[in-house]
Amino acid sequence: MKIDQEVFDLYDEYCHGRIDRREFLRRSAAIGTAGLAMANALMPDYARAETISPSDKRIKARYVDYPSPGGNSGTMKGYLAQPAAQGPFPAVVVIHENRGLNPYIADVARRLAVSGFLALAPDGLAPLGGYPGNDDAAREMWEKLDQAKLRTDMLNSARWVKAHKLSTGKLGAVGFCWGGGTVNFLAAALGPDLQAAAPFYGAAPETSAVPKIKAAMLIHYAENDERINGMWPAFERALKAAGVRHEMYRYPGTQHGFHNDSTPRYREEAAKLAWDRTLAFFKRNLS
Repeated sequence: MKIDQEVFDLYDEYCHGRIDRREFLRRSAAIGTAGLAMANALMPDYARAETISPSDKRIKARYVDYPSPGGNSGTMKGYLAQPAAQGPFPAVVVIHENRGLNPYIADVARRLAVSGFLALAPDGLAPLGGYPGNDDAAREMWEKLDQAKLRTDMLNSARWVKAHKLSTGKLGAVGFCWGGGTVNFLAAALGPDLQAAAPFYGAAPETSAVPKIKAAMLIHYAENDERINGMWPAFERALKAAGVRHEMYRYPGTQHGFHNDSTPRYREEAAKLAWDRTLAFFKRNLS
């Protein structure tokens, strides 16, 4: 189904919590007779997102608990995926969108494990019981989190996987949407403790924090993403001024969320190219 840009824009508002599901559907239906069908077509289908089975013999994956001092509850839960080998492995923390550890993000962790990395996908909703199984309930839970403490939970998660006995001590970070902005935050907060950061369509960090970044940066943007893309000029100037190694790619014809293969925003060619670049980037900087 061909989806109008206006419906994509409404879905973006819905995903970022600026309107609720009912308002998203109402305003989509008002666009025209096909508007409601377009809106419903954008809802995630996580069965489509599984590319690596949890039982794949090339990997081992499990849920883990670990301490998170200063976070929302003092403890965290995450999904840890590793190659089915002795190790150690370079570590990567996988930061989800603003909906917690859904099946798409767990699959991303498994994709990294298949490629030779120790991947931890923390669940920011863990202090409230974890991802509830559907995105609408997850958004409601998300609003109850202390956002500063949530960032502390992500920071503690990155440090935990970096120090894991199966880790080489080299650390990368990849994240999507809210997770992309959080990867930018982690790059500044971790300084030399993070070697490589790959944010997908994430909000730029505070300009004053950019000089703290010591990681190499691989920055992915969608073409049709006005709010996020508008932050790039100032971010780019700050990266250049601070001498931060960075690459930026903007993918033609894409929407915010184009890597997420559970919704029609997914664009296979762009997502594959961006992911291949990310894997090569991590192998280059974490080996």
